[in-house]
Amino acid sequence: MPSLNRRGFTLVELLVALVLLGIVTTAIYRVLVNNQRMYQSQTQRIDLQQNIRAAATILPAEFRELNAFDGDIKGMWVDSIQIRALRQFGVVCVAPVLNGAAVNGKTLVLRNEMLTGSRAFLQNDSVFVFDEGNDGTRADDGWALGRVTANPTAVNCPDVPPRPGTQLNIDFAAFAVPIVNAAGAIPVGSPVRGFEIVTYKIYQAADGLWYLGLRTPTNALQPLVGPLTGSTGLRLNYYDAAGAVTAVATNVAQIEIIVRGRTAQAIQLPSGGRVTPVDSVVTRVALRNNRRW
Repeated sequence: MPSLNRRGFTLVELLVALVLLGIVTTAIYRVLVNNQRMYQSQTQRIDLQQNIRAAATILPAEFRELNAFDGDIKGMWVDSIQIRALRQFGVVCVAPVLNGAAVNGKTLVLRNEMLTGSRAFLQNDSVFVFDEGNDGTRADDGWALGRVTANPTAVNCPDVPPRPGTQLNIDFAAFAVPIVNAAGAIPVGSPVRGFEIVTYKIYQAADGLWYLGLRTPTNALQPLVGPLTGSTGLRLNYYDAAGAVTAVATNVAQIEIIVRGRTAQAIQLPSGGRVTPVDSVVTRVALRNNRRW
């Protein structure tokens, strides 16, 4: 058939095809937009839940290691807390020689198989060494404060056969009552705690949002969890052994942690509006290292 005699599409047919194409395209676009909105909404909500769960994990883990009676809480406020945070733990296999006079230049050896912590001991680390004193009474038990004066060295514990150990050179602070500086006061088997002074607090970052931050002796305030709902996104309440609110750091037996989080971005509602979801978690932690007598 000659090409001039072939029948083409009419204008009406083209218009109908364009209308149908527009309807189908619009439907596909709406599906894609709704899927994207749902994905963004779910992602923001998941991030929010992960954030508040992180706060409910980090802070209780730190607080459970505290001994408020011995001064592990250095400062306490409703929106922040400064504590001695446990970073290393070891057990003595060679005890330091105490003579009732000198407190500097002492050495002790830790058993490697019982060393735990977020990192190894280093020079200038702060440590607590348990001082048993007279093993016939609990009245003189306590923790002797010291500082590691050199990088640890590898030695052996005097076992049979010998076991690997780590030697620490320590300068102790002055022994304060009831802790005693006497021969045998720190025996083999005494626990050693390495710690650093850290501060947890809520603060407003440069982006205008609020975060739970951590400050250490070597680092400025860094965000850990967030964003939070604002200046009230973190609340800490302190209770004594009787369950009453206390403002005395050495009397703290429980700490209540209230974290209120929000999504980093507002999410779009099906109606077209936008909202910022919020969520919260409340945790109460008992300080398990508190003295019970």
